[in-house]
Amino acid sequence: MLEIRGEAVEGFEPVREAFARNFREHGELGAAFALYLRGRKVVDLWAGDARPEVGGRPAPAVAWSADTAQVLRSVTKGAVAGAALLLAQRGELDLDAPVASYWPEFKAAGKDRIPVRWLLSHRAGLPALDRPLTVDQVLSWEPAVAAVAAQAPFWEPGRAHGYHPYTYGWLVGEVVRRVTGRTVGRYFAEEIAGPLGLDLWIGLPAGLGDRVGRLVDLPAPPPGPGLRLRPKRSVSDAYQDPASLTARSFGAVRPGLDLNDPAAQAAEIPGANGIGTARAVARYYAALIGAGDGPAARPLLTPAMLAEAMGPASDGPDRVLIVNSRFGHGFFRHGPTSPMTSPAAFGHPGRGGALGFADPELGLGFGYVTCGMQPGVTGDIRSRTLIEAVRSCLLPASGTARTPG
Repeated sequence: MLEIRGEAVEGFEPVREAFARNFREHGELGAAFALYLRGRKVVDLWAGDARPEVGGRPAPAVAWSADTAQVLRSVTKGAVAGAALLLAQRGELDLDAPVASYWPEFKAAGKDRIPVRWLLSHRAGLPALDRPLTVDQVLSWEPAVAAVAAQAPFWEPGRAHGYHPYTYGWLVGEVVRRVTGRTVGRYFAEEIAGPLGLDLWIGLPAGLGDRVGRLVDLPAPPPGPGLRLRPKRSVSDAYQDPASLTARSFGAVRPGLDLNDPAAQAAEIPGANGIGTARAVARYYAALIGAGDGPAARPLLTPAMLAEAMGPASDGPDRVLIVNSRFGHGFFRHGPTSPMTSPAAFGHPGRGGALGFADPELGLGFGYVTCGMQPGVTGDIRSRTLIEAVRSCLLPASGTARTPG
């Protein structure tokens, strides 16, 4: 019988039930969820198997523990965005300056006028590469950033937007490196994760591999009432057509990365390979708005920089995702593509299910991680079930926020 461990304070019992329901009804194998609310950790839950079998090969059961960390996929991009915005806040990075002023090689192929903010808002037109990278090139960093520097845009920069699945991490990460002399993983560790005490890494430190769960692919479960998650036919066609910009963007690395590989976890692949606990993801987002505890109670971002994070800087048809999407600078905004708890929320999903976000209106930081990779880029029925449960605890029928517990 499944044992749900951890705590949900009084008033958040529906969140605990929603977390359990994901295992009963929505195919969950192993996961964790944490929620900070106005300076207090109110939910911290974990359950299931941290290392399910892969490909039918039997594997010893490893119970998810309080300290199990998981590969976050694109949730990593929210950490990268925080690093860039912190640099801007400190006056070390100008979001309106040309990228080439920090990274001269980037001016190739007519890109000399692209400002830094267009990298963060997915407007640079560089979601794919003419020649996909090999895994060895990605693990080496330099070949990846050289490739994106040489790449010609796929649309006129600034005139449209489209999600950059892999290239976002190299684009923004290399700007951070050029400005600071430190890799984005090191900068995040030294300036954000370390001071806040977060178990959240871009490039897993040596000796921590035993803490990391195993990713496994799962089929999508049937959607429940009110949760219509099946993609439109045009979206499905785009992913299946190898010549489409969608397929080329998500296929920027060939063959695909195995993020269970210790070498891939130790490298810095800032669009995809962050590793952390649900507690750390939630506390990071709480820290951005000053809704965490301890050092995370002081806002990491000033009101002006929080406004940059939230945008919206891009809103409308997405040339890669094919549906409408909304971005601030480095973060998805709440909307039909990426639902969160309120229109004020901003954060980042990870392909397969993980999700982290902050909601300044409700004063919360949300973190969900899972080992079960269901199809989907911007969330699935499990994260949406948790979101609805959180909303039910905080927003009664009157619509007025309340503070349980």
